[in-house]
Amino acid sequence: MISNLLQTKELANLQYATVSDRFDETWEAPLSILLGLGRAAGADFVEFFLERNNYISCLAEDDTITSISPRLSTGAGIRAFKGKADCYVSTNDLTFLGLKSALERALSILGLQLPSQNSIIPSIHLELFRDYATKKDKESWIAQCSPMREMGDILLGANALIAKKGKHIQSRRSGYFRDWQEVLVAASDGTFARDIRLTQSIGSNLLCADGANRSSIGKRVGGTSDPSYLRNWNYEPVVDEIVEAAGQMLYADYVESGSYPIIMANQFGGVIFHEACGHLLETTGIEAKTTPFAEMKGQKIAHKNLTAWDEGRSEEAFGTIDMDDEGMPTQRTLLIENGILKNFISDRAGELRTGHPRTGSGRRQSYAYAAASRMRNTYIDAGDFALDDLFASVDKGIYCKKMGGGSVLPTGQFNFAVDEAYLIENGKITKPLKGATLIGDAKEIMQEISMSSRDLELAAGFCGSVSGSVYVTVGQPHIKVDAITVGGR
Repeated sequence: MISNLLQTKELANLQYATVSDRFDETWEAPLSILLGLGRAAGADFVEFFLERNNYISCLAEDDTITSISPRLSTGAGIRAFKGKADCYVSTNDLTFLGLKSALERALSILGLQLPSQNSIIPSIHLELFRDYATKKDKESWIAQCSPMREMGDILLGANALIAKKGKHIQSRRSGYFRDWQEVLVAASDGTFARDIRLTQSIGSNLLCADGANRSSIGKRVGGTSDPSYLRNWNYEPVVDEIVEAAGQMLYADYVESGSYPIIMANQFGGVIFHEACGHLLETTGIEAKTTPFAEMKGQKIAHKNLTAWDEGRSEEAFGTIDMDDEGMPTQRTLLIENGILKNFISDRAGELRTGHPRTGSGRRQSYAYAAASRMRNTYIDAGDFALDDLFASVDKGIYCKKMGGGSVLPTGQFNFAVDEAYLIENGKITKPLKGATLIGDAKEIMQEISMSSRDLELAAGFCGSVSGSVYVTVGQPHIKVDAITVGGR
């Protein structure tokens, strides 16, 4: 705790022996002074976000490692608020004078200046150091991760198995990345917390061709907090899945466009809820006046059978965090309960500007971005129906087994490609279909999700928004959509 009052003229002579290769309690002294300096300049709130990052990716194409890309970075972001206005400045200079200079630039953007030389700097008393890295024994994680040779051997092994099991193969790709991040958050409200995150992802993709017929199928998985994630990856079921799917889609008939009931698979099927609804429940959307749900808290926005969550606590899921990038402990947030909108996804700025309480959802790609309200593990909850009940309810429709890419407008209109689809006739899957695109509007489609099965599963994903790209989980059980426009031929 820093208790000695300082005058601004003394700052030039201050020296601090902070630890350079980790963020620990030695950072309390300089950050407390800088936070007090920002408050003395007239800022209502000041936050420092410090980060060290160690990232590496590896790509295997066919039988060759074609890319190994390491990246090391260190930096800090400084955010200052005056009323409801805020600004953000980042720097690679973590010396006391470097951080002070960045703070001064942030203050100047708000029209504030450092106080005169004889001014007293108020003390900012930070909380007892909240260190999730030490508490959960995360210090040794990076040393336990797979070395480069092991990365390559595993990815080449997956590609070799694809070659053995697949037919009409045009190309085989398997990729992996490991992202290790240490963060420290100190803020003028007393926040003083540290964490280490370890995020890893692995995926394989298969492109097949036979004459004019083409098919491309991929599968990606990801997790957090497990240094042995890559070496424990069992790629054989992944290979079996994509080889079978690619074979089915290679000679599939094109879907006829129209309005259909659909059954959407679990796991990555949840990407549509993430994109078409989840983003509309972030307070950034309320601030920008781009969400149709802004004034609908407590009202019905979905079918009565639909309940949805956003949370950061599922064990080792891709979007799981112990604290967000504003230092708030993670939590579970009930978004929709039996069709009723219960809560929004909110960060500090969202709470300030919209009144919706923070939910531990302030996230950012790196120190180069200010935190914003972002999803973590976001999914439709399990329902009460058996999977057979969903199929039995469809006379003619489409089973969307694997979703592809798509686009969503800020107001909720969306279109998504379906990488793997099948025709449903009289409650049974009959033949594969290709070329399907789901087209709809979030407000309408949420009312059409009438049945959810009991088989909730999650899948890794990547989400880009105003604070960069962050790791998220999407998910759902199998769901039935009573009617949706399907683009095709």
